[in-house]
Amino acid sequence: MVLVSAVRDYINRMLQDISGMKVLILDSSTVSIVNSDFVSQLGNDVFCLVSIVSVVYSQSDLLQKEVFLVELVDSISKSREPMSHLKAVYFLRPTSENIQQMRRQLASPRFGEYHLFFSNMLKDTQLHILADSDEHEAVQQVQEFYADFVAIDPFHFTLNIPANHMYMLPAVVDPSGLQQFCDRVIDGIAAIFLALKRRPVIRYQRTSDIAKRVAQEAAKLMYQQESGLFDFRRTEISPLLLIIDRRDDPVTPLLNQWTYQAMVHELIGIQDNKVDLRNIGKISKDQQEVVLSSEQDAFFKANMYENFGDIGLNIKRMVDEFQLVAKSNQSIQTIEDMAKFVDNYPEYRKMHGNVSKHVTLVTEMSKIVEERKLMLVSQTEQELACNGGQGAAFEVVYFFAVTNLLNNENVSDIDRLRLVMLYALRYEKESPVQLMQLFNKLASRSPKYKPGLVQFLLKQAGVDKRTGDLYGNRDLLNIARNMARGLKGVENVYTQHQPLVFQTMESIVKGRVRDVDYPFIGNHFQQARPQEAVIFVVGGTTYEESRSVALQNAANSGIRFILGGSAILNSKRFLKDLEEAQRIARTSTNLV
Repeated sequence: MVLVSAVRDYINRMLQDISGMKVLILDSSTVSIVNSDFVSQLGNDVFCLVSIVSVVYSQSDLLQKEVFLVELVDSISKSREPMSHLKAVYFLRPTSENIQQMRRQLASPRFGEYHLFFSNMLKDTQLHILADSDEHEAVQQVQEFYADFVAIDPFHFTLNIPANHMYMLPAVVDPSGLQQFCDRVIDGIAAIFLALKRRPVIRYQRTSDIAKRVAQEAAKLMYQQESGLFDFRRTEISPLLLIIDRRDDPVTPLLNQWTYQAMVHELIGIQDNKVDLRNIGKISKDQQEVVLSSEQDAFFKANMYENFGDIGLNIKRMVDEFQLVAKSNQSIQTIEDMAKFVDNYPEYRKMHGNVSKHVTLVTEMSKIVEERKLMLVSQTEQELACNGGQGAAFEVVYFFAVTNLLNNENVSDIDRLRLVMLYALRYEKESPVQLMQLFNKLASRSPKYKPGLVQFLLKQAGVDKRTGDLYGNRDLLNIARNMARGLKGVENVYTQHQPLVFQTMESIVKGRVRDVDYPFIGNHFQQARPQEAVIFVVGGTTYEESRSVALQNAANSGIRFILGGSAILNSKRFLKDLEEAQRIARTSTNLV
């Protein structure tokens, strides 16, 4: 059961057994789970049919289930208009705020029936509040459907935690804020395994306090507090849940990307499979916000992991095919031709929109690549990440390469910052003098970046803080592999980098995950190689990493991997989280 299918099955079960006209009511979190695009309400206290472009469900899918209205739970309270002809289907997170919303709305019901579905476990006290509030006996059912995560792709999920920077801060800085962050992570992880109907063996990254805390709290929930709920009486080998820290691989979110999905997110931005194109100039209204979903777009599904050069060729092929179809539609001479055109028109229009969408995206990214000289910048980035090597000769070569790019007027401030960070992560111990020179150069060329941000990154994710072999220079096997790759050369210099999660998956497949680096929680050990592994990254995942997971799964290694995280990062979001953590750390008097 892949993630998108799991969530889709839950939505199907919610809607198909309730006959008649329905209104679907969501909160700010389940909106991302079910759908991702709302048109504003028209006027005060008036429902409008909202346009839904879904992560797992399309507008036509909802209409087929007789869902004619979709609203946010907050908006429902503002209207008093009775709609007894509609059956209300609520899909909400079981938060105290949502329970209070339901209490108020059930006090004076507007709909004929109320069907309440929650995306995670309800507390007994919450059930009592709902029961006491239902004086009119309008509630027909209350159920838990475990979809407390956003299924971006079949093997990739996110929790969309806004305060994602919290993982970088010691617990003493903001104990309640960190607890809220951990609670949301635990809720998401619990929902994943309840949806999969499995209870995992749990391991965590030894050098990360936040990974250890999440692992301990997850184990406490699954093996003690809710042991009965997680006891599925299955005889197969338990899946693995591996909790790791984003700071173990700070390189991946700092790199420019050159495969389609990752590149769109890096240069333009993707939010819940949506791309906002309103700021890129003149564009038709129906293309101002477009969907990039492997479930709904066959071209994207086939090309989401392809490199930028191949994407251009494949889009050219798609445009040529569309032009042939368009040309055939121009020769309408008979009634039969007209009828055929009308029958095929929806598909024709969909094809037109798809061609226009991908042409627009690639055109805009090509413009950004040229304006920011990203091919030049990215070559040095990739060399620092993959081939920097040890020794003074390498350090000097890359010091001058970074210095030249800092002096290049066409290189943007964010690219200058990322280059210095990548150099600092690679040579923090070997080149203190050169690092200070680069810090000073960066401060003079890009004054908008707060002093000390690179140094703060090194405190957070420097070599002394990391567990994994980020540069392949600790483990003899990795050193040999890198030497072989250096002798053989690489197929594409811009996509040669492999994220640390790739090594992690290899280690899991080969049974080489070291207990000393990734301890087990409690007495629950892996008896044999797992058939399923969920890797959760506290601090967020990247689309480059989800690509690695998809390719690993396609290789049929015998283990199915699922990747999840607290957010989905690009370099802009990673740097924003870093800046926010630095700001809080500086203002906190409790920081030790």
